Amino acid sequence: MLSISFALVAILSFSAGSLAAPTPSLFAAPAGQEVTLMRRAQPARNDSELAAWAQAHRNGVMAKYGIQGNGTAASKRSEGENLIINQSKDSSYIGSLAVGTPPTSFEVILDTGSSDFWLASTSCDSSCSGSANFNPSSSSSFNNQNKQFEVTYGSGQAQGSLGQDVVQMAGFSVQNQIFGVVTQTSSNFLQAPVTGLIGLAWQSLASSGAMPLWQTLAAQGSWSEPVMAFQLTRFLNDTNAQQMEPGGSLTMGYTNSSLYTGDIDFQNLPDGQQTFWIQEVTSMTVQGNNLTQPSGSASYAAIDTGTTLVAGPPSAIQNLYAQIPGSAPGTGQWEGFYSYPCDTEVNVALSFGGPSWPVSPGDFQFASTSGNKCIGAFYEIPSNQGTPAWIVGDTFLKNVYSVFRFNPPSVGFAALSSAATSLNGVNGPVPTPTIGAVAAAVTALDMNSNAAPVSHSSSLLALVISAFVGCIVLY
Repeated sequence: MLSISFALVAILSFSAGSLAAPTPSLFAAPAGQEVTLMRRAQPARNDSELAAWAQAHRNGVMAKYGIQGNGTAASKRSEGENLIINQSKDSSYIGSLAVGTPPTSFEVILDTGSSDFWLASTSCDSSCSGSANFNPSSSSSFNNQNKQFEVTYGSGQAQGSLGQDVVQMAGFSVQNQIFGVVTQTSSNFLQAPVTGLIGLAWQSLASSGAMPLWQTLAAQGSWSEPVMAFQLTRFLNDTNAQQMEPGGSLTMGYTNSSLYTGDIDFQNLPDGQQTFWIQEVTSMTVQGNNLTQPSGSASYAAIDTGTTLVAGPPSAIQNLYAQIPGSAPGTGQWEGFYSYPCDTEVNVALSFGGPSWPVSPGDFQFASTSGNKCIGAFYEIPSNQGTPAWIVGDTFLKNVYSVFRFNPPSVGFAALSSAATSLNGVNGPVPTPTIGAVAAAVTALDMNSNAAPVSHSSSLLALVISAFVGCIVLY
């Protein structure tokens, strides 16, 4: 899922809370809370630095999704709110959680494109310096699984061993959650305040084999509704943006009706497959022209909060830029990307079988280089039969309210409300993680469990982990 080494330095990408969403009251509806997201601002880069980032980003996305350069597949690698941090001008989105007894809070990348949860430990070498790392010996409930753990994200990787402990997020607690305790990462893989990553896709993708925290909560009926939802802020073109900004919110167990208008259009995962959060790109409109898309798996897209931009099959991306006068394919480090005149306003919209969802021209304009040339946020990756043809990241997701539903397995989008869009580019205090009361607690399911949802009652007392952590991750 992630092209993390350079991308994280640039800091996503799931986010984990922003100023956008209201803080739930202590007596909110049962089993539902919100995670505040925070975003970190991106430092100015010259043309060569931008090109290096673009190359690392593209290579990382290909590696995250198991795509080799020749296009062949490699091995895979109640209610609550969590406020998000927006990091480095929409590069990644970060949320917060707490681990151990007594609980200690950490800020992690929110990634719907992967399924492993891991934290850098205090035993990590110098590659993890600068992060507030997890100390297993400080938790009386920690259990060492004595199993190796390794996960690769393109230009970066993390390795260590598997552990088991209590994990709290957005007012929910999972006992005996298995996660990676990382002792080594690629150089510059993590950048403070980020301590790790939480995967929010399905268990079948987990390198550890463990059921993701969100899936455990949903499968055991801990949520009032079997959904988690994101609202992400935009600071991409804000010259006054700081390294960290309010990033939006992640809610678990409910949708925040103040952040969207109209209906949420749900489309089921194709064939009910529970791997990535897959949707089929059924149509694409560019500059008013409708571009025909192939049907079926040739147009499958992974909806990925852990990826900054949008990657697609070469034929579709070439056709997209053919609608933009003056566009040209990049070379060298810009391979796979396209440039176009900066004074051209590009209007792109995607449909996944329902309404057509427009992408802001400002989001499409990923970067500007010398000579009045801008770089588009849609780029090419080789096609193969083992992974989705499209990787739809934050360039698109900032423009919609996105909902990920456990049962039936589906993804929904809705139009953002004026209250949500008014938060774009609004500088504010970055949320800090706090530890509160637990509204619902469950025990992690066995790694091989496929348990169906069960009835679960919980206290009305809602915990708000107010973590304004919205990292921008470039994958």
